[in-house]
Amino acid sequence: MKLRLGPVCLVAGSLFSTVAFAHATVAGPTPPYAGASFDADFTVSHGCDGADTYRVKVRIPEGVTAVRPVDSTFGKAEVEKDGTGNVTAVTWTKAPGDVKPADSHSYHFGLRAKLPSRPFATVFFPTEQTCRTPAGVETTVAWTGTSGEHQHGADAGTTPVENPAPSLYVLPARLPGWNQYTVQEHVHDLTVFKDALIVWSGAQAYSFNPVTQALIEKEPGMQPLKELHPGTVIWVKY
Repeated sequence: MKLRLGPVCLVAGSLFSTVAFAHATVAGPTPPYAGASFDADFTVSHGCDGADTYRVKVRIPEGVTAVRPVDSTFGKAEVEKDGTGNVTAVTWTKAPGDVKPADSHSYHFGLRAKLPSRPFATVFFPTEQTCRTPAGVETTVAWTGTSGEHQHGADAGTTPVENPAPSLYVLPARLPGWNQYTVQEHVHDLTVFKDALIVWSGAQAYSFNPVTQALIEKEPGMQPLKELHPGTVIWVKY
């Protein structure tokens, strides 16, 4: 690997990516790094057709382990496990007397878990939201869609589904300086590297910083790096 773009690295900027929010979402205080523990905050921003949210069930996808839910003022967390003891779902349920007379609140639900060691993959948490009227009539909304509405994966740019599942785009663990990765997922939107100085693969390079990107394009023998395919070896400087 020839690292000839000294001036490029000196002027590169560092920005962190944002998350697009839907009606049922997941986020956290730190980036979701592959193989690391993550404090997940699930948000349900409204009820169902005017009724208050009564129960929320989050399914834990394969590869997400060491799940430890947090009891909420909404209600206590109950877990479901498979035959090997892995948590497969977490459910928070209100006491019947705590149900609001109308859809007036948004709610947060927390858990800590270890993310899978699959950088550049999207991890989905299918979620069921059950609402209840004061008369006891229940309605369930399934936030389970896993296609569209994603910037970086294989379905980037496709039409989003109506009820997308909460999801996390898993970032590679990194150290300050140069990091080498072998990409195992399609990455069509390189803004996932907003917080990197430069991304390098063979005779191609990318930087989120427009000044750095302009230098890349002017560098003899270099081509702009526009997407990544499985099996690609990249060098990233943070």
